Amino acid sequence: MASTWSSQIELTTLSLCSFLICEIHTNEKEVTEKEVTLHLLPGEQLLCEASTVLKYVQEDSCQHGVYGRLVCTDFKIAFLGDDESALDNDETQFKNKVVGENDITLHCVDQIYGVFDEKKKTLFGQLKKYPEKLIIHCKDLRVFQFCLRYTKEEEVKRIVSGIIHHTQAPKLLKRLFLFSYATAAQNNTVTDPKNHTIMFDTLKDWCWELERTKGNMKYKAVSVNEGYKVCERLPAYFVVPTPLPEENVQRFQGHGIPIWCWSCHNGSALLKMSALPKEQDDGILQIQKSFLDGVYKTIHRPPYEIVKTEDLSSNFLSLQEIQTAYSKFKQLFLIDNSTEFWDTDIKWFSLLESSSWLDIIRRCLKKAIEITECMEAQNMNVLLLEENASDLCCLISSLVQLMMDPHCRTRIGFQSLIQKEWVMGGHCFLDRCNHLRQNDKEEVPVFLLFLDCVWQLVHQHPPAFEFTETYLTVLSDSLYIPIFSTFFFNSPHQKDTNMGREGQDTQSKPLNLLTVWDWSVQFEPKAQTLLKNPLYVEKPKLDKGQRKGMRFKHQRQLSLPLTQSKSSPKRGFFREETDHLIKNLLGKRISKLINSSDELQDNFREFYDSWHSKPTDYHGLLLPHIEGPEIKVWAQRYLRWIPEAQILGGSRVATMSKLLEMIEEVQSLQEKIDERHHSQQAPQAEAPCLLRNSARLSSLFPFALLQRHSSKPVLPTSGWKALGDEDDLAKREDEFVDLGDV
Repeated sequence: MASTWSSQIELTTLSLCSFLICEIHTNEKEVTEKEVTLHLLPGEQLLCEASTVLKYVQEDSCQHGVYGRLVCTDFKIAFLGDDESALDNDETQFKNKVVGENDITLHCVDQIYGVFDEKKKTLFGQLKKYPEKLIIHCKDLRVFQFCLRYTKEEEVKRIVSGIIHHTQAPKLLKRLFLFSYATAAQNNTVTDPKNHTIMFDTLKDWCWELERTKGNMKYKAVSVNEGYKVCERLPAYFVVPTPLPEENVQRFQGHGIPIWCWSCHNGSALLKMSALPKEQDDGILQIQKSFLDGVYKTIHRPPYEIVKTEDLSSNFLSLQEIQTAYSKFKQLFLIDNSTEFWDTDIKWFSLLESSSWLDIIRRCLKKAIEITECMEAQNMNVLLLEENASDLCCLISSLVQLMMDPHCRTRIGFQSLIQKEWVMGGHCFLDRCNHLRQNDKEEVPVFLLFLDCVWQLVHQHPPAFEFTETYLTVLSDSLYIPIFSTFFFNSPHQKDTNMGREGQDTQSKPLNLLTVWDWSVQFEPKAQTLLKNPLYVEKPKLDKGQRKGMRFKHQRQLSLPLTQSKSSPKRGFFREETDHLIKNLLGKRISKLINSSDELQDNFREFYDSWHSKPTDYHGLLLPHIEGPEIKVWAQRYLRWIPEAQILGGSRVATMSKLLEMIEEVQSLQEKIDERHHSQQAPQAEAPCLLRNSARLSSLFPFALLQRHSSKPVLPTSGWKALGDEDDLAKREDEFVDLGDV
């Protein structure tokens, strides 16, 4: 029996290759050594290289590895191993066609370390002495270790200096590889015709969204910022309340204007607003107060429309908190070797808790549920306030729509949501991802926090989403691939200006950049099946007669009844709420906001408990569990490069494998029935065949590196030190000792 299992594990390690193998259709530039080829993208140039470099296997404490060449281009760092061809077999089906397994895009490099006489030091700037070992920590949490002991001294100097300079030195926007690629591949860029993602770069797109959400009765799409003549921060087109005069938008360059995000089925709406600039002059303050008072009346007209303000700048998370938490959190997964993994394993949960990352996720989800309760149960408009309305506003508004709008839980709907709220919403991807390396303090993973919050929902309610966690993982990886324009600009104005669309030179043709939503650029059709959830069932379409009969019932089903109806607040309350809004927008400090009252907490708890006490409607309102144990670590993204964290043939992969086998069997039977009835219907989409044998897969499939397996020691190194001798161990009957897989 043991021999059977060992042989099966051996087959497993040989059969599945690692996540990414470079398979790029390139220009004709090739560099060859020992039949190992460096593939270059259009516009990509080789900058420096070093031969006889030993790439260590991460989990191998014996320091074994593979010899090859380490090269640096203006797009990536790549290791070309002598046995790379051995990894390319038929079973490596989840390949990325742009970034290979041993490739690191320059934007993906987080930190670079050198080992000098067994001491690890951070590398930056000009070096007086060069390391014998190079360690690269990546933003996707991969760790690469290269031994330079057998490499020529001149080559070591060139490759180390080149990598440090091209990954850490401040850059100009126009020097990004994004522009080199766009120029060289201008005739090769092809957009997938099946990609129907709404880009929200035309007035028609905004009108379509207004009509889809039934918001066109109270809101209008405006083109007052066409050509970015009013504000460079806002998109060319956006939506504002119908009563709002367009000249008001121009008054303070778009600040202090309620911008529409989404409308609920009951008529309530989600809005966002950026604060007015702080002024000391009393005359200007009075002008701003009068202006805001007039704006406020367009969205707050009791008893028909009531607005609730949520100040995210002063009563919620700070960007500094997010940055600090993630800096601690990511260190749990940047593991150099097995010994380090097991040394930290004994205190892993305390380190996880001290990072506060999961608590931040919980707070974000809770805030989104509170806003959902206001809109769904109390029928109130909600106005999100932030200094520039481009960070936490994007995060919270997206989560609210994901919970309330089933369209946003489809793949096209989710991509359109990101385009609307993040790309056109002016989230500063260039600064927040620190692509130019100009200011480390501005680097805050707000978008990654959003994806982690989305993963919590996907993990808790899998049938409600058309996309999978693998989709979210590769989307997070795409943040650092500079051939897509989606995540490499701070605003639509910045993109259009640098693409030549707003330039004065009419002779030159505007550059045409790829969008990340065309997944065919990165993955073959077979690999793309892993991005789509086979268990997702689309909402059945009703005929007109059924729609008329079901409409009112659908609205009542979504709205969770409270124990008693709330009477309209007194007039004085609205005056206070107006003053509250104006004080926040003018930068005044207030001690306590309305939304922290006990009454709101009672409403939230009642709403939350009531929803979770009923069966889940996956095509209706969707709320996450936010209790302590329910907020989990996104294992696939954070643990995928750590072999010790894998469960061979276990976890959700095993369950999914069985379900997919059943799906294939049902589809096969359906095809036979169709053949008997001579049906001409198109064949059903085939379920992914990559999951057929769950015993050969890892819990972190499809990213797990199964060809190298590391077994857990009987006791972690730190455990032996703490336990002492055998006699001492025998006395510790009541203590927990993790003996691993003996």
